[in-house]
Amino acid sequence: MNIKSDLLIGWDGPEKIRSDLLETFEYSGHQQIVTYTTKEFSAVCPFSGLPDIATVEIQYIPNRLCIELKSLKLYFVSFRNIGIFQEHVTDRIYTDLHALLQPQSLSVTTRYATRGGIDAVCEISTGTH
Repeated sequence: MNIKSDLLIGWDGPEKIRSDLLETFEYSGHQQIVTYTTKEFSAVCPFSGLPDIATVEIQYIPNRLCIELKSLKLYFVSFRNIGIFQEHVTDRIYTDLHALLQPQSLSVTTRYATRGGIDAVCEISTGTH
């Protein structure tokens, strides 16, 4: 990448994402599909330095754990100053949640605000919903 660094505001790397903030609680009820959505996700495009704003949807079938929502919100906020490509955001959220929850199925979809006339949607999904 050839970026004029004097025009950019600094940002952190993906190693600063706070997956350690994620917490769970036990679940042993009937099988159900759990869906969480936020329209308040943001990170930084490492190419342009501009903010990437997205709606994030997480859908999963718990195995024995559910994600605690305050911890999920704090985890999302930790991306705010991270320079990371959109596809890598989706992969990172999926990887962190799958490792934590070990669900029967998991889908992570990111829908980014239009930039340059292009809409971007990234999705990783395993299992059946």
